[in-house]
Amino acid sequence: QVQPVESGGGLVQAGGSLRLSCAASGRAFGNYAMGWFRQAPGKEREFVATINWSGDKTNYADSVKGRFTVSRDNTKNTVYLQMNSLKPEDTAVYYCGAAGRMSSDSAPYSYWGQGTQVTVSS
Repeated sequence: QVQPVESGGGLVQAGGSLRLSCAASGRAFGNYAMGWFRQAPGKEREFVATINWSGDKTNYADSVKGRFTVSRDNTKNTVYLQMNSLKPEDTAVYYCGAAGRMSSDSAPYSYWGQGTQVTVSS
């Protein structure tokens, strides 16, 4: 069992960068694939990126491919989301989840953090 806690959100101008962190308690962190999802007001939660347990496989939503990079450090029980060239449409609450396998679907994720707000101004 793991408990993710996101941090690093904030307000940034379009074209800027942010790095989100997701620190997960629990000794089993290295057994889980991790994913980033986001939810904008009035919209469904959507997939952003996922990374496998070892960090050598990743997958991204088309909308963020080439701009966002997901990585993890299992020695620190932390997964990161580096977000560059941010756009106003990236504004959302970003959530980190833990799953038994990589997935762009939210269903396999058993554990979720509370979310961190990212706001991109134009």
